[in-house]
This record gives sequence, structure tokens and C-alpha cells, in this order.
Amino acid sequence: MTGSFSASDINLPEGYGLRHFAEIDSTNDEAKRLAAAGEAGPVWIVAERQTAGRGRRGRAWVSPTGNLMCTLLVRPACSPSKAGELAFVAGLALHEAATHLLPHFPSDKITLKWPNDLLVSGRKASGILLESESDGRSNVSWLAVGIGLNLAHFPTDTPYPATCLGDEGGMVPSVTDALTALAMGFDRWYQRWQNDGFGAIREAWLFRAHGVGGAIVARLADEEIEGIFEGIEPDGALRLRVAGGAVRLVAAGDVFFGRRLQEGRKE
Repeated sequence: MTGSFSASDINLPEGYGLRHFAEIDSTNDEAKRLAAAGEAGPVWIVAERQTAGRGRRGRAWVSPTGNLMCTLLVRPACSPSKAGELAFVAGLALHEAATHLLPHFPSDKITLKWPNDLLVSGRKASGILLESESDGRSNVSWLAVGIGLNLAHFPTDTPYPATCLGDEGGMVPSVTDALTALAMGFDRWYQRWQNDGFGAIREAWLFRAHGVGGAIVARLADEEIEGIFEGIEPDGALRLRVAGGAVRLVAAGDVFFGRRLQEGRKE
């Protein structure tokens, strides 16, 4: 289904394509279909509404009209572990976009939460979902970088407090402005990643990180770990100083700031 705006409404970096839908099941699923059909990318896929949007760990992603729901299909020609670094690239692009879309908002209130969330005033305003397929050897054949940014709406029944840019800035950014800012930011950080490696991305991400040096709880699939957030490792893993002084490295999980509260809820 064709939507109400086209590529002419969006200023994409040179060399990027755009596919726009008024309604679709999932922009990540469309990226998979395009990749299977031979699309080389890079191409942004944006939908005004998703009927089957999803986040990390198979969670449903609420997709009302007015929010930004998009996926970038790229072929980075790298290993799966290296491709995972692009979640941090996407986080930096989201931070840059939010800073641009909230020009009068205190910049220190726009932060990044490990592994891949944007926080505004300490509340979650975005989500990132990376999906890929192997080329049968050592590299990924393609990578879908799915991004949702709350512009006009946000869910209220989430384990971590959420918000939208419209509530924080007093004016709802347009989807076209948001995608333009995001695409420009992603291209800049993507080139930085390609030219300078993950070390430069890691340093920039940590500068914008929320809660470094403070107490956090990392919720894993089979346990919860409480400790002090010391930063991220050269491979992107969370570094956590636990009781007794030992260090735990967390490759995947959900982070909550503050110490354990009643009934396992976090602050």
C-alpha cells in the first residue's frame, strides 16, 4: 500500500534508496523480502503503520501512526559479531536525531541505554532490532537495522518507563523530519565505523551513556545480576562490577537502573 509521502519529502544521504508503505506487517520483514529478491541496498524502509511490529526477544512493538517505524537494509560484508556493532551505530544516530528534533531540550537529558535504547529524561523513546542472515560462510549476507522512535505516542504498560519526543519537546516532530535526521546521522556514524572501527563508536557511545558508575540490574534469560555499571568492553559487552569486586560481562540482556525493588521491579 502506497503512503502519503515519497522520497522527495526526505533528504536521504547519497546512494540510499527509500521504500514507503502506509501499512505493512513489519519493516524488518520487508527488508528480509527485499534481500531475498536481490536488493543490494542500502535502502530505508518506512511504514506509517505496522500490523506485526516486534522488538527484541520477540516482544510486540506498538506501532501507531505518527511514530517513526523504519528499517535500514544494508550488506556490510562482515562477521555476525561485527555486524552486531551496528546496534551502537544506530544508537548514536538516534541520539543525534533526537538532539536535532529537540533543539531546546537539555542535551544531557538525551542519553543512551545499553544495549540499544534512546532515553529522554530517563525514559525510553526508541527501540532497535537487528536481524541478519549468514552467507553460508563467515559473513552476514544482509543486515536489517530495525528502528522505532516514539514521536507522538508511547506505550504505558512497559517494564521500563517510556516517553515520546512530542511530550518532551512540546511539539511532535514529523516522520519525514525524523527519518531525514536519523538517516543522515546513521550514514555519518556508519562511515566512522567503517573507517575507524568500533573503538571510535564505543568511545562516542560511552560519552552519551546513561548511568555509568551507578547501580544497575541486568536481567538475563535465567538470572538477574546487580552491580555497578563500569562501561562496555571492546566487543560491546556490558561490564558490571558485582559484590565482592568481581567483574561480570553481559553479552545480552535488559538493564534497569537502581537497585532491586519489591516484586522484582526496577527503577
